[in-house]
Amino acid sequence: MLLTVREVGKAYDGRSVLSDISFSLNAGENALLLGPSGSGKSTLLNIVCGLQKPDAGSVEVDGELVAAADRSANSDLVRKRAMGIIFQTLRLVSALSVRANLALAQRLQAGSVDHEMIDDVIERLGIAHRASARPFELSQGEAQRAAIARALVVRPKLLIADEPTSALDRTNTETVAKMLFEAAQEAGATLLVATHDDRLRPFFERTFSLENGRLQPC
Repeated sequence: MLLTVREVGKAYDGRSVLSDISFSLNAGENALLLGPSGSGKSTLLNIVCGLQKPDAGSVEVDGELVAAADRSANSDLVRKRAMGIIFQTLRLVSALSVRANLALAQRLQAGSVDHEMIDDVIERLGIAHRASARPFELSQGEAQRAAIARALVVRPKLLIADEPTSALDRTNTETVAKMLFEAAQEAGATLLVATHDDRLRPFFERTFSLENGRLQPC
């Protein structure tokens, strides 16, 4: 298994947000995590990424412990080595160009920059002509593609996206969904997407519903 989530639980101020969440994904598999706003989707993704610690349970990516309630894990190392993350707030560095944002991601992960790969990724995503632009100069769609490119240039084994289509119309939603699938397939990466956007359901092999802190296949 590439991703294994075991009995994860999380509470805030005594209120259960996630309860006994368990699922697994094979290498190259894709899954959609559906749920309304406030259902705990982002919290679950943050735990999978090692950005938050669960109150119970554990997460493993590619055989390495990322998050656990009862002991520390080297989540930064696993995240850098194995994950590409597309945050709901895109988190592009505003002072840097698109190309420099991608180069920074590679440098932080591997200590070096593969300019040829950066050129290939931005060309495939249709933003090569915006490589010198800074994030605030991009359209919403261009910024979304830049965030996808940043996740891809680190050669992830697990590609994670949080609400990647929340601000997009139907046409651009389909475009972004196809880009995510093509990118994951080319990288041989497992794809996990969390969203409230039911329009994405037809694109995925597996779909889970997260409501009232519990996960159900659907």
